[in-house]
Amino acid sequence: MTTWVERMGLKTDPVIFSVSAIFTLVFVLALVIAPEPIGDAFAAGRAWIVSHLGWFFILGVNLWLGFLIWTAMSRHGHIRLGPRDSRPDYTNLSWFTMLFAGGIGTVLMFWGVAEPMSHFATPPLPGVEPFSQEAAQDAISIATYHLALHTWTIFALPGLAFAYFINRYDLPVRVSSVFYPLIKDRIYGPLGKAIDIAAVLGTLFGVAVSLGLGSSQIAAGLSALFGWDSGVMLKVAILAVLTAVAVVSIVAGLDKGVKLLSNINIGMAVGLMIFVLICGSTLFLLRGMVETVGLYLGNLPRLAFWNDMLADIGPDSDGWGWQGGWTVFYWAWTVTWSPFIGLFVARISRGRTIREFVFGVLLAPSLFTLIWFSIFGWQAMEIDGIGAAARDALGDQAGALSDAVAESVPLAMFAFFENFPFADLVQGIAVLVVAIFFATSSDSASLVVDMLCTGSPDPGPTRQRVFWGVSEGLVATMLIVLAGDAGLTALQQVITVVGLPIFCLVFLMIPALILGLRNEEIDHITIGKRPGLTKF
Repeated sequence: MTTWVERMGLKTDPVIFSVSAIFTLVFVLALVIAPEPIGDAFAAGRAWIVSHLGWFFILGVNLWLGFLIWTAMSRHGHIRLGPRDSRPDYTNLSWFTMLFAGGIGTVLMFWGVAEPMSHFATPPLPGVEPFSQEAAQDAISIATYHLALHTWTIFALPGLAFAYFINRYDLPVRVSSVFYPLIKDRIYGPLGKAIDIAAVLGTLFGVAVSLGLGSSQIAAGLSALFGWDSGVMLKVAILAVLTAVAVVSIVAGLDKGVKLLSNINIGMAVGLMIFVLICGSTLFLLRGMVETVGLYLGNLPRLAFWNDMLADIGPDSDGWGWQGGWTVFYWAWTVTWSPFIGLFVARISRGRTIREFVFGVLLAPSLFTLIWFSIFGWQAMEIDGIGAAARDALGDQAGALSDAVAESVPLAMFAFFENFPFADLVQGIAVLVVAIFFATSSDSASLVVDMLCTGSPDPGPTRQRVFWGVSEGLVATMLIVLAGDAGLTALQQVITVVGLPIFCLVFLMIPALILGLRNEEIDHITIGKRPGLTKF
């Protein structure tokens, strides 16, 4: 007897697909019917999480980083993420561009100017004067802390777990497969399906928030170029276009669609970076690259464990502190991407060793992030004026960029490019880069969500993949409508609440990996033979 899935021409797990799809559609409908109560619920949830569990997010990511380094340096580092005779499917260059474009390219375009300028104008560390040289150094240190090793740790841990259990053990391409050592055959039952449904929903919401931020940035760029009103209607129209582009790429598939867009986009992003280096204060920026490495390494231990605990002291404390709106938000947002990026990275990393995987995923994108902030961050702060003497020399121009960022975070990159030759052309290219980055993230996420539902590395039917691409666009649209004038704050509330259960799920991947690696020792695997599952 054929199931409804087969009758509709789909190739998927009916429970995972239908429950995830129904929950998504019900959520969209609820936002249409009662946006205010839902917004209030997310605001209350976010307030409780950041005040009571912010420390848990900060400590957790540090533990994950330590575990990854230990695993890579251990005797298990030589293990291939696939059969013993497997080799990488992609060249190092293509591998890196797909990692970058699918993972953090969107974030760097959004925060490359905005985050350093925000910390430069409003220093989060006590006793630091705004716009001072110390504020500039702290701004670069904090921005790189947020978006270098620690962000990629959140992607690398689930990526390693997926690559190990799925590529090496031939388990289904699902998040639940990672937990085989812990729950064994129950990965095929209700518990496993619940894990996979949570991963699907987390991915949808994480990408939807990113699309919401992307539509805000593109709208700000179009407003700067053409004077259009960057309100909700323009953002919704932009989301419709991004979704359409993503759907076209989804139909083309991973090798044709995502790989092509990734390679084109990374080239354009690097072109923008080189343009700023050449047309900006070149010598100052080259010196800044060297200094940024030192600032990052020197300040990382303090920043990585900084909990903003003293913000909770005093009658005016709200229990959040600065970390609630920045670090905790970043980690919660990033971890909702981790099932998507993790499976995507596992898919493109088949055949690499654990050591190759960990250091490649951690170090290569982190190095690029340091260079990116060295160029965009330092140049933006120099334009604004670093220190009293520089600001006096700039006269009325001092503070113009920081004022623009304070007024509109999505406008930051485009206000920055107004200080360069061919401003309109460069702003137009920046809009295009942002649009392709977000379209790439959407189509990558749709392909991965489809894998989570089918349990297979092979793409499902086109209509199935298109459904998830359109669903991401719908959720993003409703979140933008829900956010309204609140903008980034409302999106932070949603993603912090969604991120907590996914964060706990990723934490459990560590004992699962430890048990899996232990099984390698017990089995004494021979060349070409895969470990069995019976000894877990």
